[in-house]
Amino acid sequence: MDSLKKEFASRLLNVKAIKLQPNDPFTWASGWKSPFYCDNRKTLSFPELRNFVKLELVHAVLEHFADAEGVAGVATGAIAQGALVADALHLPFSYVRSKPKDHGLANLIEGEVKPGMKVVVVEDLISTGGSSLKAVEALRQAGCEVVGMVASYTYGFPVAEQAFAEAGVKLVTLTDYEHVVAQALETGYIAETDVEVLNEWRKDPANWKK
Repeated sequence: MDSLKKEFASRLLNVKAIKLQPNDPFTWASGWKSPFYCDNRKTLSFPELRNFVKLELVHAVLEHFADAEGVAGVATGAIAQGALVADALHLPFSYVRSKPKDHGLANLIEGEVKPGMKVVVVEDLISTGGSSLKAVEALRQAGCEVVGMVASYTYGFPVAEQAFAEAGVKLVTLTDYEHVVAQALETGYIAETDVEVLNEWRKDPANWKK
């Protein structure tokens, strides 16, 4: 798995999906400020890389969640990836909104899921884990059994790891913060001083200030 994490980290860097802005930090949905952003949705624009991600997510599902009877993507970032995975596995696909539609059927889950269905969730990125686990809860409320989650990338924050453990959700990712930073440093994408900034941020991202 480590070789895969290194390989995917390298591919993300090659398409410039990693953004580093220590002096102009990003603001996440959680409100956290971050000098680092992983935009792995860029992989959708590169056919060879898109196929690589699809196949590796499929392999992860087959290895860890082979009993899955359906695939659910987390809107909006993982809708495309989830649909690709479901198509490759010949399984039903649905996706979970962050909140119900304000018109029509007011659906929170789009697509058909049935009580008792074993569902694997596809996510593009894990930060705090909040939105990902809201999707899990929505599926459980609909009567599904969530067998686990696969994702392209995780920051590996302790708060997320704790949240997944408390929710009883096994998470498998293609790469992570450590492998991306190591590859970025090795290839000259970032400097040693950048690593110091990133590591300082990662110690306490909720309270980090540039």
